[in-house]
Amino acid sequence: MQNDIVKCGLTEQTDSRFEDTIEKEAYVWCEKSWKHDDHEHAHQRSQLTFVEEGYQYFHIDQKIYLVPQYHVIWIPSGKAHRITSEAQTVNLMVFLFKTVFDDDFYQNVHVFAVPAVLKEMLLYASKWNQLIKEDEEQDLFLKAILKSLPNFCRENSYLEIPVPSDVRLIPVCNSINSNFKYNLNTDELAEKAQMSVRSLQRNFKSETGITLQKYLQLVRILKSIELIDTGQYTLSQIAYKVGYQSLSAFTSSYHLIMKAKPKVKKLS
Repeated sequence: MQNDIVKCGLTEQTDSRFEDTIEKEAYVWCEKSWKHDDHEHAHQRSQLTFVEEGYQYFHIDQKIYLVPQYHVIWIPSGKAHRITSEAQTVNLMVFLFKTVFDDDFYQNVHVFAVPAVLKEMLLYASKWNQLIKEDEEQDLFLKAILKSLPNFCRENSYLEIPVPSDVRLIPVCNSINSNFKYNLNTDELAEKAQMSVRSLQRNFKSETGITLQKYLQLVRILKSIELIDTGQYTLSQIAYKVGYQSLSAFTSSYHLIMKAKPKVKKLS
């Protein structure tokens, strides 16, 4: 008989859903060097994930959300999601809530940088790691975090990689993802989509909410985050590798999307 797989205190069922036998309203689950499966799953607790080190991609509803270090993602209850990462080390803190407050915020996916106050609150809560027994201080503290999330949220929608539902646009996205070092060739992309350049630009913006150029910029910055995480390159080398002709152009583009300047790790 196969042993049940327990993740974050929840027991995984054969249909990639989880059985919740924990009575607590909320609890925290931390792991170093987080290991994850790449299959989609869902559970009936709302989830706040804080990336303490590394980065994660969350695949939800035809979108790919990047959650870099010191960012959080809020995932509503019952929302199917899949996570992937190429980071060398991923340290996560996962907060699971049985019930939430009556606010539209809690019904949608959000990704945002963690303000200093929230970061300290999340790190303080790590002392209750995997504690599923009743604890009054923990319950009140986690409820305070939950209540404050809408005010802390400074959502950056450009950390999402949208996936168009129009199948004609998938080869366009694949081409940009494979050739992000080079400038856009809209004629070639239009040929891949079997439509005119004008139709391609219009349909792509309608399907994804962003322009082809913005999509390319987003892909480049996400690739740069992966390269920064390796600690093997200078910022100038990374800028060149992802298609920028100068460090200043890369830094400006990075800041526009990430709302912070890129910082390289020490070379290994």
